[in-house]
Amino acid sequence: MDARFLGIADLVEAPSVAVVVDVMRAFTVAAWAFAQGAEKIILAESLDDALALKARHPDWVALKDGPPAPGFDTVNSPGLLRSIDLGGRTVVQKTTAGTVGALAVKEAPLVLCASFVVAEATAQLLRTRKSASVTFVVTGDDGRADEDLACAQYIARRATEAGTDAAAFLRRAAESRAAAELAEGVRQGVHPDDVALCLEVDRFPFAMVATLEGSLMVLRPRAMPSLADEDPV
Repeated sequence: MDARFLGIADLVEAPSVAVVVDVMRAFTVAAWAFAQGAEKIILAESLDDALALKARHPDWVALKDGPPAPGFDTVNSPGLLRSIDLGGRTVVQKTTAGTVGALAVKEAPLVLCASFVVAEATAQLLRTRKSASVTFVVTGDDGRADEDLACAQYIARRATEAGTDAAAFLRRAAESRAAAELAEGVRQGVHPDDVALCLEVDRFPFAMVATLEGSLMVLRPRAMPSLADEDPV
């Protein structure tokens, strides 16, 4: 498998397969939303778009980065989201990097959104598809976020070498600037468990596939057969 690792600004055309990585925290949060019962996640273009969707669909759950804000139900924190029952609900998500990265490759035939918590399921889907070329979109810090790059490299390796050890990749993520900012309270809308939750490998037995449905980019879970019997939640 030919793997490329690009920042959002480096994307010049829609790849055949895109894996959009945001470890801290968009796609860890998305995975938790599905684990809490969400049916689908709408990846919003802007805060205004998120609020407009929420206004049209009051039963939807809108979340964003940073501190709580009027019109939004919660924030982009796995530690906070894990206590919310989302059974059958639609979530609207707008974040600084993750949702932006997914929307940047919305024309790609296959778009996966990933983090460590769905690493094996994502790698398994890539193996199943026998993808010859995969573009990993490193969303954080203008493509320099080491937690996202480490996760992307781990998934790429895992897609071809199933026994790859996660320890070195997790160590890089734990030592990243994003992890420090979350742990030190530099960022707002944070739960004390967020970093630890973002560094759990293979907690969930599904990949996350984003597709255009009309004008909206919609993220849904896709259970992977060999992981379906496990219940790591």
